[in-house]
Amino acid sequence: MSDVVTSEDLQSWAAGLDELFARVASRFGRVEPRRQARAYLVGLLAPVERKNGWQLAEAAGDAQPHRMQRLLNNVRWNPREVRADLRDYVVEQLGDPGGVLVVDETGFIKKGTRSAGVQRQYSGTAGRVENCQLGVFLVYATPRGRALLDAELYLPKSWTDDRARCAQAGIPDSVSFATKPALAAAMLGRALDSGVPASWVSADEAYGQDHKFRLFLEKREVGYVVAVPRSQSLGTGIGYGNTGSRADAVTADAPEQAWKRLSAGDGAKGPRLYDWAMATLPPHTDDHLGGPGGFQRWLLVRRSLTPNDQGELEMAYYLCFGPAGTSLDQLVRIAGSRWAIEECFQSAKNEVGLDQYQVRRYDGCHRHITLAMLAHAYLAVTAAHAPKARAAWSPSPQPRSAVSWHI
Repeated sequence: MSDVVTSEDLQSWAAGLDELFARVASRFGRVEPRRQARAYLVGLLAPVERKNGWQLAEAAGDAQPHRMQRLLNNVRWNPREVRADLRDYVVEQLGDPGGVLVVDETGFIKKGTRSAGVQRQYSGTAGRVENCQLGVFLVYATPRGRALLDAELYLPKSWTDDRARCAQAGIPDSVSFATKPALAAAMLGRALDSGVPASWVSADEAYGQDHKFRLFLEKREVGYVVAVPRSQSLGTGIGYGNTGSRADAVTADAPEQAWKRLSAGDGAKGPRLYDWAMATLPPHTDDHLGGPGGFQRWLLVRRSLTPNDQGELEMAYYLCFGPAGTSLDQLVRIAGSRWAIEECFQSAKNEVGLDQYQVRRYDGCHRHITLAMLAHAYLAVTAAHAPKARAAWSPSPQPRSAVSWHI
């Protein structure tokens, strides 16, 4: 098959974009904002250096950015409704019963103090404390592809405790402080309630060590593989106090036969190989998750193959929950799926300007982010179905017997 892009290919991709926009067109009410929303979406997909109001306006043939700015700040449309259409589109095109929902946050570096939610806070994107906004995102990853599904702007208490400041940034009185895990749980609830086919959730330490987040998933009977710190308690009433063995203390007792060398998925340099060990955790005294057809909890540990600068093999720890009989290979696959959200952040920022908005209002931020997610989903779906497009888009110790290592 030739890799040359033909006019038929271009027509097919354009038809795909028309089909996607037809799903959301009615959300914009009148003809004028509908046309402007489509122009905004096309601009996000175009080879424009910066996806800000001025350059998107120029790409659309507008002499001034006023129409683009009105679309984000003044026109009446609900980005949450558009995201519901986006979710349906992604599920229809990429859905799989073994899909994984991944949550994480990313930072948007900003100047000044007036943009909704901005303050000096740690940004994993920058790797340091910066003046930035933080967005919590939900990604859907399947063997067919991965795409951004939902998002919430994180509002620190310095904002939610100052309602006058919130009003100036367009933050409704109904929006109160919520932790990042709480925002993630709300997005997961929306996805699960709408029937997104997913059996597992993956997340990093910021979410994994939050027992309310884990309990939310357990009550929904959704499996999870979530990173936790080495100090994570594994004892009775896990996550509800500081009693019980630490994850690193339990791991020190793991026999060498328990470690298996497995890939957590392909990376830029090939398979991500590590040594992995899996231990079954005892049930809580107040639940009945074990037994045939029930659920179990595990500790999953990842060990590097080569020592670090201090001569130590680095460890990473995961708390896991899922159907009884889940294998080590399955848990490793879910743990590795978390990289999907990093890849989505990178491609969404590089390709569709996820972080290049120049609006300060709460609703304006959500509107740009929603349209960027829509553009990103179009690219993900097109790449999944068209090889040519894919090529173009690139405390006290617990008794040792309390856990059972899989050998």
